[in-house]
Amino acid sequence: MSAETTMNMGWMARNRPRRGEPDGRGEFGRHGGLGGNGAPVARGESSTTGSKIDPAEVDRARRLVETISRAFDSKVVGQEALRTALLIGLIGGGHVLLESVPGLAKTLAASTLASTVDASFSRVQCTPDLLPSDIIGTQVFNPGSSTFTTELGPVHANVVLLDEINRSSAKTQAAMLEAMQERQATIGGKTYPMPNPFLVLATQNPIDEEGTYVLPQAQMDRFLLKVIVDYPSPADEVEMLRRLKSGALESRTVSAVVSRNDVLWLQGLSRRVHVDESLLHYIVQIVHATRHAGDYLPQEQARYLEYGASPRATIAFVEAACAHALMHGRDHVIPDDVRAMRHMILRHRLILTFEAVATQVPVEEIIDGIFGAVPTP
Repeated sequence: MSAETTMNMGWMARNRPRRGEPDGRGEFGRHGGLGGNGAPVARGESSTTGSKIDPAEVDRARRLVETISRAFDSKVVGQEALRTALLIGLIGGGHVLLESVPGLAKTLAASTLASTVDASFSRVQCTPDLLPSDIIGTQVFNPGSSTFTTELGPVHANVVLLDEINRSSAKTQAAMLEAMQERQATIGGKTYPMPNPFLVLATQNPIDEEGTYVLPQAQMDRFLLKVIVDYPSPADEVEMLRRLKSGALESRTVSAVVSRNDVLWLQGLSRRVHVDESLLHYIVQIVHATRHAGDYLPQEQARYLEYGASPRATIAFVEAACAHALMHGRDHVIPDDVRAMRHMILRHRLILTFEAVATQVPVEEIIDGIFGAVPTP
């Protein structure tokens, strides 16, 4: 990575315009805004803005999450970490980057999640010749009326799966990531908002990188979570075969068990989850430690970390921790919520040195070291 690229990444992290302006739906955008003192303000920061959550609301949220989880598990065997990440992305209003080898039910998981919440679903197979208009949409000329009509692209769906996003060109990646961040697309001078809720799941194949366009670090930072999808356990794989033989997997869809309005209600409730002031300082200190690893980690470990996380990581911790707390039946965040999200939030935001990459040092090892060095409140 060149010095110029690094400087540009730092400038983007510090100078994102209008992060706190309303997005037209009566709420702040996915990554919140800036407080009066210039500090990041996340949507889940209810310690100063949110109304107290009623126990009945917590119970309803828990039952909704359990209902979605049961429907999801009826089609997808195992993959608990994947299910958790998809639910947190859905409730927290963020997007999820999935990395795994082929055949681990990523497409099935995305379509099943969309079906369970009665949401529209579209899948885009990314290829080098894919154009931005193939995803966003375009204007089509009608010879009969001599007018142009707008054809919206597949991104205009509640749940969008971008399969092998690193196979599309940099221009197409930028167009898609702009739609993810701004939650709107401009076609022919007219702006079209994305549907609500809006969740993008992008996949990467780590073992076949020929003919791919690696996502720039500044663009990967826009994903709320990154999940490494692992192989199923032997027990889960046997259960998969049992369901296959019994015919339980013949149907490709699952009936809706909750509505999109329920999802929007969960998103609103997540923004009201209480985050204690001490936890806000804890999150900030963790992200600060990634930028100054030499002050927190032993030298032999600190030398592996070249650049730390941006303020987006701070905000992502609050959003994801609030959703995680709500999923576990709590109206407040505890340190365990933050720790549970550490790998998913930081693994794609920390830039390791060449030495670390060459010797295959796991980024999760660095993350665990940072969490071990920062005192838990």
